[in-house]
Amino acid sequence: MAAAVFHQAIGTSQSLGHRNNSGRHQEIGNGSTKLIFKGSNVELGLSKKECKRSSLRIQASSSQTSVADPVLSPSNKNTKEPRKKSNEAALILIRHGESLWNEKNLFTGCVDVPLTKKGVEEAIEAGKRISNIPVDMIYTSALIRAQMTAMLAMTQHRRRKVPIIIHNESEQARSWSQIFSEDTKRQSIPVIAAWQLNERMYGELQGLNKQETADRYGKEQVHEWRRSYDIPPPNGESLEMCAQRAVAYFKDQIEPQLLSGKNVMIAAHGNSLRSIIMYLDKLTSQEVISLELSTGLPMLYIFKEGKFIRRGSPVGPTEAGVYAYTRNLALYRQKLDEMLH
Repeated sequence: MAAAVFHQAIGTSQSLGHRNNSGRHQEIGNGSTKLIFKGSNVELGLSKKECKRSSLRIQASSSQTSVADPVLSPSNKNTKEPRKKSNEAALILIRHGESLWNEKNLFTGCVDVPLTKKGVEEAIEAGKRISNIPVDMIYTSALIRAQMTAMLAMTQHRRRKVPIIIHNESEQARSWSQIFSEDTKRQSIPVIAAWQLNERMYGELQGLNKQETADRYGKEQVHEWRRSYDIPPPNGESLEMCAQRAVAYFKDQIEPQLLSGKNVMIAAHGNSLRSIIMYLDKLTSQEVISLELSTGLPMLYIFKEGKFIRRGSPVGPTEAGVYAYTRNLALYRQKLDEMLH
């Protein structure tokens, strides 16, 4: 439904991969099994013996997550295997740093515009704020400003794992991007880019100066387009339409990773993140329209016992308070200290 709404809004057609209810597809023939895992869409052609070994590897702790490790969703009701119980997981949300069109006061939406120098600095500062928080998986939008923010932020992380973008657009892309060192895989973090996390599409406003648009159509009309929940700009998306696709993707792809114990970072946009926060904090449509997110400022949530607990933004790498929120974060920081000193 969310995909259909988005396709109608932007006038394009997108193809989403078919999945069964368990989140993975199996093809068995000639003594081999092909697994396609939900979330990362990593394909593995394995023999039956290798499948057993892979299954054992999947049960490894989240601290050993690598690009090649299959990412499984929690078991559904039809599966006999018990659901893996997780104590807690960290969820980091980061709005991208300032873009070149932010600087020019233009409506950007789904136009793919890079960061300014200030935006680069904001992304690096965001990375410093989360440098002691574990990250096992990264999700970004399909737009370069969000991807730049995620990559620049991770250059500051003390664990020094390398973010690797997963390319699944073709069999050749998957084949050519294989990694053949197990040590390298363990020191990598998979990055999943998804159009569902894109900024809301501003339709005929994209590329227009915000002040000139207000002068032309009137401040009240432009404010209604920008800040109402269910009124879209001409041929664009409303916040409600953006929320349908972004929240559906979060529930379907990201929340299962948190349930399985993975620590996740999302680098996206003002409106797609507002939509997700609306879901996390159970905000009303009136409350979410007044929610403002600063560029390059990370927010931390703790996912525990099926609930999201907002912890605000870490102040910096030397600030100890945020890590005292949970025992797991404190222990992780202690391990980093021991590893790096």
